[in-house]
Amino acid sequence: MSMRLTRRSLVGATALVAAPALLAPRPARAQGWPNGPIRLVVPFAPGGSTDLSARLVADGLAQRLGVPVVVENRAGAGATTGSQMVADAPPDGQTLVMSNIASHAISPTLYGNLRYDPVRSFTHIAMVITNPSVWVVHPRSEIANLADLVRLAKTRQGGLDMASSGAGSSNHLLMVRFCEQAGIPFTHVPFRGAGPAMTAVIANQVPMMSDSLPSAAGHIRQGSVRAIAMSSAQRHPGFPGVPTFIEQGFDLSSTSWFALSGPAGMDPGVVQRLNREVKAVVATPDSQRRFAEMGGAPGDMTPEEFTAFVAAEVARWAPVVRASGATVG
Repeated sequence: MSMRLTRRSLVGATALVAAPALLAPRPARAQGWPNGPIRLVVPFAPGGSTDLSARLVADGLAQRLGVPVVVENRAGAGATTGSQMVADAPPDGQTLVMSNIASHAISPTLYGNLRYDPVRSFTHIAMVITNPSVWVVHPRSEIANLADLVRLAKTRQGGLDMASSGAGSSNHLLMVRFCEQAGIPFTHVPFRGAGPAMTAVIANQVPMMSDSLPSAAGHIRQGSVRAIAMSSAQRHPGFPGVPTFIEQGFDLSSTSWFALSGPAGMDPGVVQRLNREVKAVVATPDSQRRFAEMGGAPGDMTPEEFTAFVAAEVARWAPVVRASGATVG
């Protein structure tokens, strides 16, 4: 597959989102917050890991805060469309985003014209869940493992069609890294979320997809797709029959994450309250059970730790994107 190197800098994106302090909306104070329904923006289509995690958190927060927490799906442009909406929102604690590895670690390098800075344009509040990726095929597919995938790709001009939740997702880059190691071409088929991509695989319209485990777990258990590889370092305890990439001879491991963030400038009291409430939600037995069913692990970070984590993720993924040559358009 032919790809162009992306050499855009995040410095320019940061400058574009900088606004004079005098024009910034005043943040809501902890006392009296929340003062109405909270909007939780999911920058992907319904049905994927980000959406599933967001709805679990939204239900728990609504119960604990006593106000509706409304999930709003705004998919597009590698999860940057919905994220930009929240970056532009007033920092009153009433509009939040389900930040993730695509919107806040990969897309800032992949999209050279991005108008937000993944760290400075947001208030990072709490980690929610981390999980590996899994590759799935139609249950009647001739692809039973990665060796079969490589063999089949070499017989087809342009390689195999491989689906993901969107350009710039960690699953997209995992495919890039795999095909570079395997020495095979491929055609990326991006969808506006994991749900539509999974539907295409189940309908046998696309040979395979790279998906985050939470959104694929139910389909794997139901037998509507078959898992052929897991990106965790060791076999996942919930899916012990699925071998890792490493076991199959490829030096690849990858973990996705989903978290809660808001616009820059939120009141520290609101941030600390949200962090406590998110931790309480993910610590309940029901959440623990649902996370285990989804194949994810609940997160536990302070706002300061999570902010540092996002900065480290940008630094970690930027050279991967540049070295792969992956770019949008």
